[in-house]
Amino acid sequence: MSPHVLVLGGTTEARELAAALAAAPGVRVTTSLAGRVSRPGELDGEVRVGGFGGAEGLARWLRAEQVDALVDATHPFAAGITANAARAAAATGVPAVVLRRPGWRPAPGDRWHGAASLAEAAALLPPLGDRVFLTTGRLGLAAFAHLHRPHFLVRSVEPPDPPMPARTHVLLARGPFTVESETALLHEHRIDVLVTKDSGGGATAAKLTAARALGLPVVVVRRPALPDGTQAEPDVSSVLARLGLRTT
Repeated sequence: MSPHVLVLGGTTEARELAAALAAAPGVRVTTSLAGRVSRPGELDGEVRVGGFGGAEGLARWLRAEQVDALVDATHPFAAGITANAARAAAATGVPAVVLRRPGWRPAPGDRWHGAASLAEAAALLPPLGDRVFLTTGRLGLAAFAHLHRPHFLVRSVEPPDPPMPARTHVLLARGPFTVESETALLHEHRIDVLVTKDSGGGATAAKLTAARALGLPVVVVRRPALPDGTQAEPDVSSVLARLGLRTT
């Protein structure tokens, strides 16, 4: 029987992994999407959309579908899904791998302010600036809703969910972005502070370069810790090696 690999997806790396697994001889790959993005794009292999019903529901699915390996390739801030995946893998004995792109690192000239959460990021803002470029995604804007003085430019792929700050302009856009376009955006909206999550990767890193060149402070929300005993692989090739698979 062909080995069955379940990929918990939603990231560029998950898409690349699905393509690599689909190209591996005799491998069945299923990518699971949470369904939060209305147009996820084409994926190689099988696709399922929607939640599993927590760790117990995922464990049942792993058994029912005879999954041989589980790869958590979700967003670095999808802590709940990652925790459920770890528990389900432990309960079923299915080998599990976490695929996480490396986080960003400050460069000379950066003015970074670390935050452990969105709420902590909001608390750091008042002395840093009144015109905020908020690039933490469409979820979690409630953490900033109590701030009435700053003007927020919020960028997300999908329309954000309320509540959100009263003085908010929403920009719907999907990366990758260039340093030139990010610099122009910062100038156009007279931004004086950037708030972002440490998502890593190159698709949205240009804003950090633009902020550095302009001398702007950047509030960086740190990633949640992985579950105890869990180690992450940084790229698709490392995951394939862990799974003992070879693509054509």
